[in-house]
Amino acid sequence: MYYKQEICCNRSKYSDHAAETGATIPSEPIIFMKATSCINGPNDDIELALNSKKLDWEVELGIVIGKETKNISEKDSANHIFGYCLVNDLSEREWQIEKMGQWVKGKSHDTYGPIGPYLVTTDEITNINNLNLSLDVNGKRMQTGNTNKMIFNVNFIVSYLSNYMSLQSGDIITTGTPSGVGMGMKPQVFLKAGDELKLSIDNLGEQNSKVILE
Repeated sequence: MYYKQEICCNRSKYSDHAAETGATIPSEPIIFMKATSCINGPNDDIELALNSKKLDWEVELGIVIGKETKNISEKDSANHIFGYCLVNDLSEREWQIEKMGQWVKGKSHDTYGPIGPYLVTTDEITNINNLNLSLDVNGKRMQTGNTNKMIFNVNFIVSYLSNYMSLQSGDIITTGTPSGVGMGMKPQVFLKAGDELKLSIDNLGEQNSKVILE
């Protein structure tokens, strides 16, 4: 997903997340958009919409573009990446999957895009394809993963997107989530008012948010 004048999400998925949700592993990244109005602070409250039934969590690595990027090769991608950040790609699953149309409405409600707390430059990350991710709900570990399980690596994702749309400085592309989302549990579990979330990625900091009624 990228955040600036518009938001685009790359649903590259992780192999374990594809398995838990019953999705076929894609041969190419699946792309969708999020409205910029969903952007939220890393420790700000998350709104549970009045008509929301299935609000879910997704800890994700965000790629921050550093300069104009269009039709670049995978080899050249690193020269267009400024840094990385932590993102929670919150998703209302009923709106995303059970309603007509694309995924946009399930991904775009106000506060559904917490970013940060830090923008970490590329020179501070030894290996972006080997970072641990985690997410807890009310102190219980829900997601544990590593970026080495991503179906498509960071440089491929940037190159791929640049062949379909130009990317500008400041855009953020998110890269999918590991297993452990509420939709993948049996029975399924979704967020409710009062729930507290803690997200973390190696070297990128931590988010702490609380779910409140809209």
